[in-house]
Amino acid sequence: MRLTSFTDYGLRMLMRLASAPDRSFSTADLAEEFQLSRNHLIKIMQKLGRAGLVQTRRGGGGGATLAHAPEEIRLGDVVRVLEEGQALVECFQPNGGDCTIDGCCRLKARLRVAEMAFIENLNRSTLADVALPAPEPV
Repeated sequence: MRLTSFTDYGLRMLMRLASAPDRSFSTADLAEEFQLSRNHLIKIMQKLGRAGLVQTRRGGGGGATLAHAPEEIRLGDVVRVLEEGQALVECFQPNGGDCTIDGCCRLKARLRVAEMAFIENLNRSTLADVALPAPEPV
């Protein structure tokens, strides 16, 4: 299974936020730290905000913080949010894709079970378990 770069970057951002839960991080700082596009990180941050995982505040002293304690945020739940709309295989798409063996395929159910097991396994860990080392004071 391969996660999208959107999910990869989202996890990195959350791992950084978890390293200092009381501190706000700007998207500019995060973009510089991870050498990523600020515009891309803003889109990820918006999705994380809509999912209730982060809180953002504009202006001086603003930035992003976790909406919950790192110990309360399960990794599988984060991946599920960030991978929303990304079908593991074509036949998992909402419209069923263009699969020519749908109806007689014996693989689909096994892939669903594997996908669920992947998320369940990740849900055994929280952001606290994978938080990055605390950043150096500025």
